[in-house]
Amino acid sequence: MPSARSNDEMWRDFLDGRIEGLERMKSAFRRIPSAPRCKACQAPFGGFGGKVFRFTPWRRWQANSALCSICTGSLGTSVGGAEVEATFLFADIRGSTGVAEHMRPAAYQELLQRFYQVCAMAVDDAGGLVDKFLGDGVVAFFVPVFTGDGGPAASAIRAGGGILAGVAGSAGEPDWLPVGVGVHTGLAYVGVLGAEGGQLDFTGVGDAVNTAARLRSVATAGELLVSIATVERANLATDSLERRTLELKGREEPIDVVVLGRTAVGT
Repeated sequence: MPSARSNDEMWRDFLDGRIEGLERMKSAFRRIPSAPRCKACQAPFGGFGGKVFRFTPWRRWQANSALCSICTGSLGTSVGGAEVEATFLFADIRGSTGVAEHMRPAAYQELLQRFYQVCAMAVDDAGGLVDKFLGDGVVAFFVPVFTGDGGPAASAIRAGGGILAGVAGSAGEPDWLPVGVGVHTGLAYVGVLGAEGGQLDFTGVGDAVNTAARLRSVATAGELLVSIATVERANLATDSLERRTLELKGREEPIDVVVLGRTAVGT
């Protein structure tokens, strides 16, 4: 059995993208149709390529279907992970109770599905991984193995801007859905959590996750609140941006943020 330390090292190597031959695999697999693909190596899960790869070791990983069993092979499907720097994004519908109050349940479900699709596409295009859908919200995280040279912080900011652009109204019309987004970067424990022999999730936990969630909770419709820690990692110029110092519920220290919107699709 590997020691706890060696298991931590394997997880850290995976999350940081230090997988042997990863860049060669990405280059080769991108030529094979089609999406969706493994978030790490780009092995195809859909279309013709997916049908072929279904019978290879590059099958979907049991703990998270967005990854393949080759990239995560040394990790298995048991509880484990490592402390790494990661960027977390939370997005949700502002005033969702009021929105649902004036809609039939089936219509509200269709609205949520449309929102989920917008978020999933924005996160995927930016190189992140959707962690979970939480009723009227979405959680995603970004680590080097997914984002590559772009970096987790810049990728998360692009995803946040993409989400707000995706819910924007056309030709000067109001947004078709009021959405607020929060993004924060910090140390987190990322890996497989859950009950051994039961439900397992590939996710992240820690203060960085909680802070991103708090930022989301105070972001108004159309706002993307990005912590200064994330801005610094993304090398984002902030001279022309609004800055705020926020007192967040449950946190002793205030946090400085910049306020972005749907135009924050690049850095």
